[in-house]
Amino acid sequence: MHTENFSDWLHDHVFDSSSHAAEKSTRIVMWITFAMMLVEISTGWWYNSMALLADGWHMSSHAVAIGLSAFAYSAARRYARDPRFAFGTWKIEILGGFASAVFLLGVAALMIFSSVERIFDPQPIHYKEAVIVAVIGLVVNIVCAMILGRVHHDHGHGHDHHGHSHHGHKHEAAHHHDLNLKSAYIHVIADAATSVLAIVALIGGWIWGWSLLDPLMGILGGVLVAVWAKGLIAETGKILLDREMDHPVVEEVREVVESTSAVGETKVTDLHVWRVGKKVYSCALTVVTHDPDLTPTMIRQAMAVHEEIVHATIEIHLCPDPH
Repeated sequence: MHTENFSDWLHDHVFDSSSHAAEKSTRIVMWITFAMMLVEISTGWWYNSMALLADGWHMSSHAVAIGLSAFAYSAARRYARDPRFAFGTWKIEILGGFASAVFLLGVAALMIFSSVERIFDPQPIHYKEAVIVAVIGLVVNIVCAMILGRVHHDHGHGHDHHGHSHHGHKHEAAHHHDLNLKSAYIHVIADAATSVLAIVALIGGWIWGWSLLDPLMGILGGVLVAVWAKGLIAETGKILLDREMDHPVVEEVREVVESTSAVGETKVTDLHVWRVGKKVYSCALTVVTHDPDLTPTMIRQAMAVHEEIVHATIEIHLCPDPH
């Protein structure tokens, strides 16, 4: 448990070096994606290639979404010490990830709709130009994925140590991923995957005349992107709605509190736990006890074994022992 000013603690510990690295990497990838978008749109216009224009506008949606992730980091850091945010501004990052995931779902729907439209209304494809730019786009996506992937990998390993052996539970690092960074990473990976599918389809159409392969690959890519977006929406939505009561730490807190007093019975009658950072939680609990000496300080000291609980509101109701 942390006794220093809660807002200062959140600022100093939640917005650590990994968050700054993620913000910097996301901003770099945003500009790279934006530059590639301009190349594809201008090239598509110059060569009168609808395929390139479509891919360029598709990449523009990713640039906007990754820009949302970068903005979320900036806003969360800027207002980190604003007292109007009772539990800090970390959830601005989660909101950015959620918005980005919704945007990704829209991209998937547009990809599927456009692909189905092309099946019923085929358009001539400038295969040579489209393949060249699609390959360049894939290389750019791989570079962006490497930039974000390095930070994403460091986040996971940096949080691995946070399990507790005290109660035999190992809290998985997956619970502590930076979901704003993950949303940007998924956008880049989705773009890379669709580029691979596009290259396969374009080569098939160019060499063997399989023109139907292009819209079919578009549908496959759209479904793949939709599945990724759905998973990310579920993860970020869970945090935004404070749906954390199935986390192992909840029962661990209950167990620790109820074993604090050696005199009479102590029960947790009301317990609420919610996340206020990548790997930290706040809780509010009501305790009914027969122990007249039990104090909130004693409960906080007992809960100190759980480093992820950084703030607790404790209410104690004394129930006189009938004996």
